[in-house]
Amino acid sequence: MSDPLRDQRSPLDQLPDRDAEETAEWAASLDAVTEAAGPSRAAYLLRRTLEHGERAGLALPHLLETDYLNTIPTAAEPEFPGDEAMERRITAWNRWNAAAMVTRGSRLGLGGHIATFASAAWLYETGFQHFFRGKEADGSGDQLFIQGHASPGIYARAFLDGRLTEEHLDRFRRETGGDGLPSYPHPRRLPWLWEFPTVSMGLGSLAAIYQARFNRYLQHRGIKDTSGSHVWAFLGDGEMDEPESTAALALAGREGLDNLTFVINCNLQRLDGPVRANFKIVQELEAQFRAAGWNVVKSLWGSAWDELFALDTTGALVRRLREVPDGQFQTYATREAAYIREHFFGAEPALAEMAKVLTDAKIAECFRTSRAGHEPRKVYAAYRAAVEHRGAPTVILAQTVKGYTLGAGFESRNANHQMKKLTGKQFREMRDLLELPIPDSKLDEEVVPYVHPGADSPEVRYLQERRAALGGPAPARRVHAVALPEPAAKPFEALAKGSGSQEIATTMAFVRLVKDLMREKETGRRWVPIVPDEARTFGMESLFPSAGIYSPLGQTYDPVDRDMLMYYKEAADGQILNEGITEAGSMADFTAASTSYATHGEPMIPFYIFYSMFGWQRTADQMWAMADQLGRGFLIGATAGRTTMTGEGLQHADGHSHLIASTNPAALAYDPAFAYEVAVIVRDGLRRMYGPDAEDVFYYLTVYNEPKVQPAMPEGVEEGILKGLYRFQQAPSLAEDAPRLQLLASGTAIHWILQAQRLLADDWGVAADVWSATSWSELRRDALACDEAQLRGEDHLPYVTRALDGAPGPVLAVSDWMRAVPDQISQWVRQDWHSLGTDGFGLSDTREAARRHFGVDPESIVVAALAALTRRGEVKPETVQEARARYGL
Repeated sequence: MSDPLRDQRSPLDQLPDRDAEETAEWAASLDAVTEAAGPSRAAYLLRRTLEHGERAGLALPHLLETDYLNTIPTAAEPEFPGDEAMERRITAWNRWNAAAMVTRGSRLGLGGHIATFASAAWLYETGFQHFFRGKEADGSGDQLFIQGHASPGIYARAFLDGRLTEEHLDRFRRETGGDGLPSYPHPRRLPWLWEFPTVSMGLGSLAAIYQARFNRYLQHRGIKDTSGSHVWAFLGDGEMDEPESTAALALAGREGLDNLTFVINCNLQRLDGPVRANFKIVQELEAQFRAAGWNVVKSLWGSAWDELFALDTTGALVRRLREVPDGQFQTYATREAAYIREHFFGAEPALAEMAKVLTDAKIAECFRTSRAGHEPRKVYAAYRAAVEHRGAPTVILAQTVKGYTLGAGFESRNANHQMKKLTGKQFREMRDLLELPIPDSKLDEEVVPYVHPGADSPEVRYLQERRAALGGPAPARRVHAVALPEPAAKPFEALAKGSGSQEIATTMAFVRLVKDLMREKETGRRWVPIVPDEARTFGMESLFPSAGIYSPLGQTYDPVDRDMLMYYKEAADGQILNEGITEAGSMADFTAASTSYATHGEPMIPFYIFYSMFGWQRTADQMWAMADQLGRGFLIGATAGRTTMTGEGLQHADGHSHLIASTNPAALAYDPAFAYEVAVIVRDGLRRMYGPDAEDVFYYLTVYNEPKVQPAMPEGVEEGILKGLYRFQQAPSLAEDAPRLQLLASGTAIHWILQAQRLLADDWGVAADVWSATSWSELRRDALACDEAQLRGEDHLPYVTRALDGAPGPVLAVSDWMRAVPDQISQWVRQDWHSLGTDGFGLSDTREAARRHFGVDPESIVVAALAALTRRGEVKPETVQEARARYGL
């Protein structure tokens, strides 16, 4: 009977075999080895042959997994350049103070995390002593994305080198009143230390990839030499389950970002238990990264394992290590030697024989604590291999024990992520293990002490000398204020003139404005257009030939539209970042560009334009992280609103992004109605973010794809545009006793209320003033600030109250957003307040039909206005009924 597996045909069967006999001999040889020495030996020979072929430069498929061994064997480790004993003492001080800080804070119920840094201490210390470049050399240095839960260890090191005091450590997670230390890496809260916020797990890895890519972008465009900068991202193995963690691996591999290293702390535990209880996370990650084109360095076993591997003459130990699932291996780390002899070594006769020559102490050492991530020589070897590798990014899979050195009650325990303090007994055990000179009398006190060897101690001098040699302290954030010159007035004045009789969407008005600004001699090259594969939708294809789309390879093909005026042009010095269909990647681009003023001392002006529905809703977490990182730039929500996208339907219909944007304190959110409003807002944004007194804010503008005649800018409206409200058009002249009201609208809704204004006057004798509300959220923030001032005894009146002061009649606010957006300001409006909006799910139809459905079309606005006047007794109730009948409502 034929074997169906053997009978399956290979893709190679499609290729001519010039020597079928030779091919058959190779297959027969493999069959013979399998029969004589077993399948393990056959598989070993195949892997070694493939590895040899790869090294020889043959075009072969890459192996996605290698054996569960260190990539760099002990014999191949480079000489360790530091004083290992000294570095062990430094690491011991840091371990102690990190644990003491969290334990002391726990007395106040503040919490904190101990086990993560305990497992990763050498991963950080080796980098700080030998690899991580500071900013005092060229102003950029390396970029460090530090695992959020490891922050106590970073604070402990800053305490050791004199950058923090005991008072600072005692204010861990106590930030009110100033001088506190934020729980995690938060640049906005501690801007001289932290560069990158990372504790929203998954975002750090994504941001690191695009940071490394943006470093190359700056270099290729001739803005700054970033060849000396290396990006290091420290991640947890459990964190790699976040989709953002692996979302851009292929980009990094495809573009050969060898200026990037991931260090994944594989302690095999996530927050509640094993990362892969029934599988092996290291092998899974190796396959993912290799498939994406990364160089993978596995650093798994400590030097205690060398004796075991030397005894493994049959490969039984390697096979057993590969088959034991992570959940079981964690159990070995907590059990006595007898259990390990029975359950691990007892699985195969060859292993049982090996175990006979091993002492219980040796077995316990290997299985409980001997991991490569806890040995500086092995970590150094992995880091050196990473920085010396060329042509691809590197991931280091470093195996550790979560809770290492914290004692048996912590190490490898499922609950150790939630364990916030050590007992006095555990601190004594930790002191003895780390050999710290702390007397028992100090540990008898109610509060465990911080310890410091002294500012002139050998340890501190060594630490500071190493950091000086590497370019200064790290992590560190430095801002060298570089104000950009104000652009010429001409591009803004062009929009202020209006469009005459031509209909132009505000999306196109914005793109035209930026296109003109990109021609500015002084600042034009600093604009960074970012788009997720929708440039043509937003009318940006005219930028392709002039600005070019960034690609590190340039353009290695003839584009299909090369003979067209606006052909698709890629270039190594291209200015546009067209990321494909990835809002997350585009937002990571924006973050790197928006913080370049601090990371590299080079202010860049990014604008990221996207379907408004797919911006804040999909990537709001990244926008919060970018605000935490003090980013500056323009987010553009195009095809905005719930009814302007004809035919697209529910998932394209945005009625709420302004509500989400209003929750971010750093976001200045505007919904301009006219092109001249766009010009005023952008000009002010350039001043506030890039002028002499630059602010750590960013702008969110919504623009519309609905073509309209753009009016010229009235005189004296600039302040109102920026503050959020101004009267655009007074009511028509009617009888003195005509009913009056105020119509407020933002964005495209201004056109509906202008029609409603005419209908109210012509059909019903009602006089309505029209107001453009450019920013509901800025009006609210001003009002909230006034409320706070009044609580302090100061007399402040909100701008919206002052603007509408004395305006007759009720106020009716209308927008293409859900009613909660304009309702943000209702409590500060003294007139009777009414609002209309697009609450509910979106739907596909014409603009007119959709607006009638939501009750925001001009006729519906008229009926709502008449109803508001009826409540005041200024219009008869039957008038409302008559209007409904006339307009078919």
